[in-house]
Amino acid sequence: MNIWIFLVILMSYFIMLIGISHLTSDKKDSSSWFNANKSAPWPVVAYGMVGTSLSGVTFLSIPGWVAISNFSYMQTVLGYLMGYALISLWLLPTYYKKNVTSIYQYLGDRFGPITHKTGAVFFLISRTVGAGFRLYLVAIVFQILTQSFGLKAIPFWLIVSITILLIFLYTFRGGIKTVIWTDLVQTTFMLMAGLAAFLWLAKTMNLTIPSLITQIHNDPISNWWVTDWSAGNHFLKNIASGAFIALCMTGLDQDMMQKNLTCHNLKASQKNIALFCVILVIVNFGFLSLGGALYQYGEKSGVVEIHKDNLENPISIKNPESGEFEPTITDKLFARLALDYSPDYIGVVFILGLIAAAYSSADSALTGLTTSFCIDFLRMDKKKTNNSSTRLLVQSVIAIVLLGVILIFKEISEPAVISSIFKAAGYTYGPLLGFFAFGFLFPEKMKPDYVSPLAAIVAILATAFISSSYHKEVGFLILPINGFFTLIFLFLFHSARSALEKKK
Repeated sequence: MNIWIFLVILMSYFIMLIGISHLTSDKKDSSSWFNANKSAPWPVVAYGMVGTSLSGVTFLSIPGWVAISNFSYMQTVLGYLMGYALISLWLLPTYYKKNVTSIYQYLGDRFGPITHKTGAVFFLISRTVGAGFRLYLVAIVFQILTQSFGLKAIPFWLIVSITILLIFLYTFRGGIKTVIWTDLVQTTFMLMAGLAAFLWLAKTMNLTIPSLITQIHNDPISNWWVTDWSAGNHFLKNIASGAFIALCMTGLDQDMMQKNLTCHNLKASQKNIALFCVILVIVNFGFLSLGGALYQYGEKSGVVEIHKDNLENPISIKNPESGEFEPTITDKLFARLALDYSPDYIGVVFILGLIAAAYSSADSALTGLTTSFCIDFLRMDKKKTNNSSTRLLVQSVIAIVLLGVILIFKEISEPAVISSIFKAAGYTYGPLLGFFAFGFLFPEKMKPDYVSPLAAIVAILATAFISSSYHKEVGFLILPINGFFTLIFLFLFHSARSALEKKK
């Protein structure tokens, strides 16, 4: 692909997002930056949330991940549905009843300021880690792309800096209201890219679409179910962990729930969750099928080799210039085939999908992080004056922090980035799960505010010990284990503190 085509695509896409930002920003009402004046159409929110939830992780990691774990990721997706049901019936009614802007305001109301800020800190860590991994993955592909243009001297840090700067420029004015509408566009581009690649693969292999689907799902690679109980991805473990992942990474995440809370009322928000679930299942299954098609094409054409016994580099891809096979991580499969072994139009569509995947998660994360800090720490919702300059400063600092995190992640990548995200989330979202569970399960007179940071730290250490000792058996269940430990330690420390106060 010509470098000028790439630059025209990038600039056109960026200009479009700036235009949406201009149309959706409201300079007169600063509250719209945080909650869109609670006027967002629920179908638009639901569709846009798909892009935010999937992002570059689904676009790149899940198709490649098929080589390692077949279609077993669908077990986790089925678990998501249970988690979203809990969000709709349990969390959303509470958030709307208390009319919160940041969901961690619930913790302040239920426990007190220490737990409120502790929960917000864990979110800031969680979302920064998650957004950092996602952007890191996409930046690697951008670097591959620039190198294919002969621009080998462009450093990784500059690619990441430009990406974050572009996101900052179209979100700083409109906030969540802009993100809702840009996510609508970006989700569409991402899904179009996946569909275009699938259609091209079918044509290249001289198959009809139904024939390719049948061929994929007759292949052992499409197996869903893992029945070995000792395996970390046993189907019951994956379904359970999927439920907790959805509950925590959506229901207890300001980034994702901020979109839900822009709906006019509770009923509209619950409809949004229901529609989102339907689309999410279909899209995840589609990207796994795309992965199956990519591997079938790669092996049939002789450009991909699978090494299932090598978890560090489970695939090798033929270098189009040297003709030699190069061991690589699965996250690069889609990118390498789209850019090196497909016609230019597929490369163009892939780039559009990749940009959309990067921006759909990162713009939402930057907005959610800024909202949490402004509301949970600066209490900007309690101030009547327009604090746009303060909010701009906060957003700028968060963007710089995100840049630093991505540069650190460049040194610690794993075979599938999605695995790293969920592992990190198990340690950072777990305390949030414990806090919210305690608040709902125990009487309101029990307010373990002062011991909540200690309970969270001890729970993380206990979870780390369990994970290191039984890593294979635990799998993604790190998250509920961490949440359970937090809940138990909150109760124990609160009881011990209350007993000491009674003795005095």
